[in-house]
Amino acid sequence: MKILKFGGTSVKDAQRIRHMVDILIRRKEESKDEFHIVCSAMKGITDGLIELAMIAESGDTSYKERIDGIWTRQEEAVAELFAPEGLDDRAADRLGNQVLNGLASLVNELREITHGIFLVRECSPRSLDLVMSFGERMNNYLIAQYMLSLGLPSLFIDARKVVRTNASHGRAEVDFAITNSLVREFFSDSVSPGTIGVVTGFIASTERGITTTLGRNGSDYTASILGAALGARDIEIWTDVDGVLEADPRVVEGAKVIADLSIDEAMEMSYFGAEVLHPSTMLPAVETNIPIWIKNTMNPQVRGTRISRQKSTSRHAAVTGIASIPRVAMVNIIGGGMLGSKGLAGKIFSTLGKCDANIIMISQASSEHSICVVIRQEEADLAQRVLRTELDHELRVKQVQDIEVTPDLEVVSIIGGGMRGTPGVSGKLFYSLGNQGINVIAIAQGSSEMNISLVIHSRDHAKALQAIHQGFFGQEGDE
Repeated sequence: MKILKFGGTSVKDAQRIRHMVDILIRRKEESKDEFHIVCSAMKGITDGLIELAMIAESGDTSYKERIDGIWTRQEEAVAELFAPEGLDDRAADRLGNQVLNGLASLVNELREITHGIFLVRECSPRSLDLVMSFGERMNNYLIAQYMLSLGLPSLFIDARKVVRTNASHGRAEVDFAITNSLVREFFSDSVSPGTIGVVTGFIASTERGITTTLGRNGSDYTASILGAALGARDIEIWTDVDGVLEADPRVVEGAKVIADLSIDEAMEMSYFGAEVLHPSTMLPAVETNIPIWIKNTMNPQVRGTRISRQKSTSRHAAVTGIASIPRVAMVNIIGGGMLGSKGLAGKIFSTLGKCDANIIMISQASSEHSICVVIRQEEADLAQRVLRTELDHELRVKQVQDIEVTPDLEVVSIIGGGMRGTPGVSGKLFYSLGNQGINVIAIAQGSSEMNISLVIHSRDHAKALQAIHQGFFGQEGDE
């Protein structure tokens, strides 16, 4: 049994939904394997739901127009999907009207909830989760009904019935013990053999039945949760790329798909900006040793990338891929008095935690003269102000000389399990950059030796990625 997840670009309109269902039909014809699917909302719908909730909270009645726009997209999809060949106009209209009635019920519920937000001028995290849930609920209901109209056995499943979380709205934490039990019980009792479960991604509920969401990339997480609970053989994430690439193809011409990627490498690449999977979405699959495949809905015949415990396959013996995090800033805490000062580093990091700054990278010279942390650029000004306040004493006694912020930077990382114990990787990396006149501002390498990260100016982004790719994967770098 397999779990197939289709993202928002794969199910954004009637044409894409039809194409996705064609993939399922071929899968049914070519394989005896059972499978269930997890689908996202139509592309753009979730953002639209957030916007209309914020508009309603502000007291602006134009939120009603936003709901009308969402309803129009549903009507257009139904009109296009429910006129299949072999049905007369009356039969097609009857099918379409049945589906429209089901969708209308959901949209009317959405209207009532947002009207309540409008009246009280408040959209709590709990209310926002409920509003956001409608994207997945509408789209998966539509897809399940379309599959049934084609004779494909399917069952719409609202994940709120089986995925149980705490009440941390916006990014709820899953109770795996209860969830695993509910998933297994539901699929055993309610899903007949051969029937395809069409499961809402992203959404869940508390023990009291209150709607929660799993955060961005939540549909991937849902697929991983279901796969782990049901003991799936594979989890397939269908998106709009042929797999995980060695580097950003928009910048690096000739970047190729990595056929096999180890879980550790996938985690590193995700953290350092590669659009693979969010690290947390992989955990249920990782813990149950289920391979994850990245496949392209618009190019289904391509093998894609397999993420598993197996060693990666790379064109270079040591480096598997290159990833980057744009729009970062470096906060540099400098001072000769920092040498041997106990507790100062802890104070710096706890202060950054208080202002919710996400530390991407840390670098400290062995002289202890400075500590630099790399954070998101939009967090830098607040971090600097709070650090100056919290380290006021250290600044006054000159233990800390200054707190500087350098904006417009980018973190670039080379990643690969084969880097461990392989000499010459750093030399090749810095030669590639130096040969192009690219200045490296800071460097960090984890003890795992699976990545080397460095900070450069944003203006050098394209040149740096191209130089590194050429150095490791180009004609010069091939081994």
